[in-house]
Amino acid sequence: MQRGKDLSDFPIQYIKGVGPQRVKLLSRLGINTVTDALYYLPYRYEDRSNLKKISDLIYNNIEAIAGKVISAEVIRLPGKNLKIFELTVNDGSGLLKGKWFNQPFMKKNFKVGQEVILCGTVKKNPYWGIGFEMDNPEYEILNNTVETPNMNRLQQSSDDSLIHTNRVVPVYKVTSGLSVRQIRSIMFNLIHSHLEDVTDPIPEEILKRNGLPTLSESLSCVHFPDKEADIRALNSGVSDFHRRLSFDELFMLELGLALIKKGKVIEKGIAFKTGGRLLKKLIEILPFRLTKSQEQVFNEILEDMKRPHPMNRLIQGDVGCGKTVVALMAMAVAAECGYQSALMVPTEILAEQHYINIHSIVEDLGLKICLLTGSKKDKPLDKISSGDIDIIVGTHALIQEGVIFKNLGLVVIDEQHRFGVMQRALLRKKGFNPDVLVMTATPIPRTLALTVYGDLDYSVIDELPPNRMPVETLLFSSKQKDTIYSLIRKEIKKGRQVYVVYPIIEESEKTDLRSAIMGKNAFEKFFSDFTVGLIHGRIKAEEREKIMASFKHGEIDLLVCTTVIEVGVDVPNATLMLIIHAERFGLSQLHQLRGRVGRSSHLSSCLLISYEPYGEDARRRLDIMVRSNDGFRIAEEDLNIRGHGEFFGTRQSGMPDLRIANIIRDAALLSQARKEAFSLIDKDPHLKSSPLLRKTLETSWKGKIELFKTG
Repeated sequence: MQRGKDLSDFPIQYIKGVGPQRVKLLSRLGINTVTDALYYLPYRYEDRSNLKKISDLIYNNIEAIAGKVISAEVIRLPGKNLKIFELTVNDGSGLLKGKWFNQPFMKKNFKVGQEVILCGTVKKNPYWGIGFEMDNPEYEILNNTVETPNMNRLQQSSDDSLIHTNRVVPVYKVTSGLSVRQIRSIMFNLIHSHLEDVTDPIPEEILKRNGLPTLSESLSCVHFPDKEADIRALNSGVSDFHRRLSFDELFMLELGLALIKKGKVIEKGIAFKTGGRLLKKLIEILPFRLTKSQEQVFNEILEDMKRPHPMNRLIQGDVGCGKTVVALMAMAVAAECGYQSALMVPTEILAEQHYINIHSIVEDLGLKICLLTGSKKDKPLDKISSGDIDIIVGTHALIQEGVIFKNLGLVVIDEQHRFGVMQRALLRKKGFNPDVLVMTATPIPRTLALTVYGDLDYSVIDELPPNRMPVETLLFSSKQKDTIYSLIRKEIKKGRQVYVVYPIIEESEKTDLRSAIMGKNAFEKFFSDFTVGLIHGRIKAEEREKIMASFKHGEIDLLVCTTVIEVGVDVPNATLMLIIHAERFGLSQLHQLRGRVGRSSHLSSCLLISYEPYGEDARRRLDIMVRSNDGFRIAEEDLNIRGHGEFFGTRQSGMPDLRIANIIRDAALLSQARKEAFSLIDKDPHLKSSPLLRKTLETSWKGKIELFKTG
């Protein structure tokens, strides 16, 4: 292969040990090129360098031994179509049998008198209950000597006979038809033949500043560590060489975000005139006073809106802190300056709730508002394009081709973690560089926010309205229903209202979960003197609106529902929530649901009913819910339990995937990468001095967003 050839274009088929058959199997693992293979890292490591005497072996441990072959026979079990190849090894302290099932061809690999190394899980003989055996052990043939040469670095030798035992051994995830041993040999051949063709895109001064090894050394050592390597650091993904590869991913991610942010800073935008009549009137008609935190965040938004560059700001805050009101104030500023605003949310139900909650306020201001969703038949597209509508609330339907705005000036995106960079960019293109305001009710630790919202400025509403009381959360077992029903009856008799949340709409043969429809029938019988309602996602939008309006007006005492009420619903008189099968809900979802109560000065409660059996993760989720009302504390715990990938539910559309880095584990590394990336883009916005880095960046973000945009 020519020096400097792009390894990402070099097919894996031409690596020694692959060929046309195995290339199909490797493709299942996402390995199609040399680069794919280089970054297909072991998922764990085994220390097979400590050879034990057979007499010292411990049952059920993974152990490695060296000894002499004293027999190698294929045995056919009587009455069964099964052949077993048995290899018996003696090291002077005892005997050990290695067994391979239905692999009689293994016999040709071994001869009596050979010195071999075997590694595997130690078992007892199933018939005698004594002795030592290994099923399908990894093996090495040592050419009649147990003295193993010290293979300090792989590129010094093309012999792959000593990579499976007597060292720290990499273990890869496999697919049917391809063994770990085969992948390990392929990786050895790859590292030996093409490592010197790896080019390092990160500037040397950045590597030195952060104490990071070279890319070639890192790739070599993560696949085949030295004997002296710290196996705990390897298995935790925090060895120096893992850190280098994690840094690369985080650096490329932050470099792209830095470029996006830089591009927006120098783009021309709308310089809004602020502080007009509409804003003052809105503040006057609000039924509550703004908190100091709301005022501070809104002032930050106003400063952004005044500038002749597009605003790109994230508002983060806990459930019920008043983010929507702050966004509505920004919309009033845009409307008074003659611009339209679009509020985009991830679900139709949430869009409907926002529309219900704000349309009366908007109309009192003399503005026109409409709802635009995929299922809504009457789409006011002409009124939007003519400018007759001031505020458009909708789902991803807002970014479809047929939707044309006359003069879109402000884009507000709610629950942003469900949208990607790409969708955000598509909505921005509906206007001439409109201001963008992103809201999330899911508190995200700052480390994670820097990754997911790295191209946005950052504001936090960290104060709840003064009349809000902390919600008391109690955990019950399924055997305590009488106590729960008593609490519900007591609350309704006070004139309050109750939510009962179920995980599913109706019964199914595939699950034993209680359902909302069955629950509604049961609650109607048990609370026949109260009004019981039902709402879920299959009910038509118009009917859902009527049900929620009835609940809000106090006409329904107990509302049986699914998670359609997770966000956006505001009924101050609802003071008790019962969550059925709480063990089946995610932690952030439980916190969002709980946020539907405690929205007044009345003491509120959230009752969690769980059904055994459930696992340790579920137990941790329920425990933190009972102990804490702090959304940020809960989010941190959620990250620890689920990991960052699961935290968002879906990958960020438009963001490069993180295959090696873990933004929880590598928080400090992320900060270093971000600092270096933003500093580099400040000095060299087009990376003219680092052409290889620029090319690598374009590949990393390929087809996902426009980079090097100058406005």
